[in-house]
Amino acid sequence: MREIRNSILLFAVVIGLYSCESTTYDDLQEDMPIEGEITYDAHIKTVIDNNCIICHSPGGVSSFRPLTTYMEVKDAVDNTNLLQRIIKQNGEPDLMPQTGRMPMNKIDLILDWAANGAPEN
Repeated sequence: MREIRNSILLFAVVIGLYSCESTTYDDLQEDMPIEGEITYDAHIKTVIDNNCIICHSPGGVSSFRPLTTYMEVKDAVDNTNLLQRIIKQNGEPDLMPQTGRMPMNKIDLILDWAANGAPEN
């Protein structure tokens, strides 16, 4: 009886660990080339709103560094380590967002935008 219970427990642990895969649909989808210039209004705002605003807005745990406007995001790119924090791997200290790394296509979009002068619109 004890052997069966241990086998079931081992099976549950293995399944639990295996199911901790962090690959998402966004990670698997192919990058869609963007026609024209990458801008905050057309491309970056949506990424920031979907991944950062929950913490980086008034009332959020990181409200001291809001990312709710173009100027706040541009300032974070220019004067803080925002870009270095979003490129970290899961498990590394100071990764943003803290809930887990964004899909690479979103990170690349932000990096390309910043490298091209971070245009607003």
